[in-house]
Amino acid sequence: MALFSESVRGNIISISTLAESAYLLVMMARQIHADSLMSITAKCSATVLTYFLTIICLATSGWVSAQETLRVLSWDGYADSEVVSAFQQRFDVAIELTLVTSDDDLWQKINGGNYDVFAVNTAELQRYIDQGLSRPISMTNIPNHARQLPRFQNLQAIPGLVRGNDTYAVPYTYSEMGLIYNRKLINTPPQSMSAMWDPAYRDRVLAFNASNHNFSIVGLLRGVSNPFRMTDPELKQAARELAKLRRNVLTFYATAEEATRLFVKYDIALIFGNYGTQQLKALREAGADIGYVIPREGALAWLDCWAITQNSRNPELAEKWINYTLEKSVSERLTQQHGLANTITAPENDNTQNQPIIWLEPILDPLARKTLWDRIISGEAPEAF
Repeated sequence: MALFSESVRGNIISISTLAESAYLLVMMARQIHADSLMSITAKCSATVLTYFLTIICLATSGWVSAQETLRVLSWDGYADSEVVSAFQQRFDVAIELTLVTSDDDLWQKINGGNYDVFAVNTAELQRYIDQGLSRPISMTNIPNHARQLPRFQNLQAIPGLVRGNDTYAVPYTYSEMGLIYNRKLINTPPQSMSAMWDPAYRDRVLAFNASNHNFSIVGLLRGVSNPFRMTDPELKQAARELAKLRRNVLTFYATAEEATRLFVKYDIALIFGNYGTQQLKALREAGADIGYVIPREGALAWLDCWAITQNSRNPELAEKWINYTLEKSVSERLTQQHGLANTITAPENDNTQNQPIIWLEPILDPLARKTLWDRIISGEAPEAF
């Protein structure tokens, strides 16, 4: 790649020529002074020209070295090195990529750092809008939206994306979160998430380290009216059940790669598949003999989208990033390399279409869940709740 574009080179040449002319004028003025023929006016002119030359040199140096930077906050696989590199070369910009490992982690980073564009599911998006942490997207700058599958064309019909006349996010990838099981250890496919509590699987379960989904799973198992808007008594009962689950859990994992590594190293029986099809692909490529089920009570499902932060330094560049990720080659890479469904091409051999799916909804009190979850993973006994 050329160091500068043609337009940049042209500007540099123009400024360089101007600076060179100013330098020659200064030298001529100094020569006049040496011959004692310079007037006071000429001396003043020489001083002005000297300052003018200095300013040009300093400004040119800073301008040439400056490069726009896009700060991306993303989940693993959404913006891999090849995707990032191609975007940087095409738009002559730099990308600062930061990865998150949970919705709690995402919330903390957005509140404590500076980013331009971030990936978030539709349910979590609502609190970013409510708190003024995200800004509307100009859909006229996202022409590739027209290429998305029919189910993603009408953004008004997807809960959580539009407020009034403003669009706050654009769909990028999605998956249900089913139950992964080791076929070498489990002959009959489990029918419910309750299998994770089976005493036969002590220290052989991998659960996900997040406050939101775990309480909702227990809510589904207990048949609460709304697993996303649980009452305080329902949350406390769920906390007791999750504290009991610790007996079976080897660890609460954060990334798909971590879960794969642990599965290969230990005799893991069950994994809560927070990353859905992405995890299935990673495990199978590692040689794992696994099965995958949607439990009878239903599986939680997420739709992740790109959103722009309220304090973005360059929202137009953020919109270019969103549009770029919706190019067919980039979105298909999401599926081919990382096992994630994309919004441009229809999935092949999807056998979950007729299974019970529960799309994520905004949680009534995220802080209450997070507070209880921190107590659970710190080791408090079930009776403490």
